[in-house]
Amino acid sequence: MNFEAILFDCDGVLVDSEPITHGVLRDQLAESGWDMPIDECMRHFIGRTVRSQAALIESRTGRPLTDEWMARFYARRDELLRAQLQPIDGALDAVRAAHAHTGGRIACASGADRGKLLLQLAKVGLTEWFGPHVFSGHDLPRSKPFPDVYLAAAQSVGIAPERCLVIEDTPTGVQAGVAAGATVWALRSSTGDAAALRDAGAAQLFDSMRELARLWRQKTPQAAL
Repeated sequence: MNFEAILFDCDGVLVDSEPITHGVLRDQLAESGWDMPIDECMRHFIGRTVRSQAALIESRTGRPLTDEWMARFYARRDELLRAQLQPIDGALDAVRAAHAHTGGRIACASGADRGKLLLQLAKVGLTEWFGPHVFSGHDLPRSKPFPDVYLAAAQSVGIAPERCLVIEDTPTGVQAGVAAGATVWALRSSTGDAAALRDAGAAQLFDSMRELARLWRQKTPQAAL
């Protein structure tokens, strides 16, 4: 496990955005005619883009998923993220350690839209650590679970995907990292399913971002990381 670069997902790995984002989404879907508890909303949408679920939304609301609807969702979501977003416990230290251990060969690869991604990294003080190595699945031909965003991230840091470690928290994201050829470690969360993460191809599960430095020391040769 001689990893030469580390590629981080964002939502649920670096920032605690999922309850905020899905709370806004749940409320707006309820206004459109599809009322459900927040945990059900997260089961349907976590790790996926809203637009990728357009057919499901339209079948439940009886209305088209329009650009105007999406723009209203983004605006409401971003307002709350600016006001309430916090980093995942231990994430800032994990990113700093990864940057030091890899000589700066780290990237952020998210399925979220670029506006949200940049807002979130700036809000929690992570922008400087990733520099230009920030990638949104919305900017690529395919988003997660396809590998495009992780392939772009690996290319940006100049390391073959097979020599990269991906940090994820959803089965969809794990599938993307595995499809890219990387090794994937998955953070178990309160909304996560350990069996699903394993089935998606996660090589290692862990319970806190504070565990990462210890895991690297245990699982990599002395010369690595």
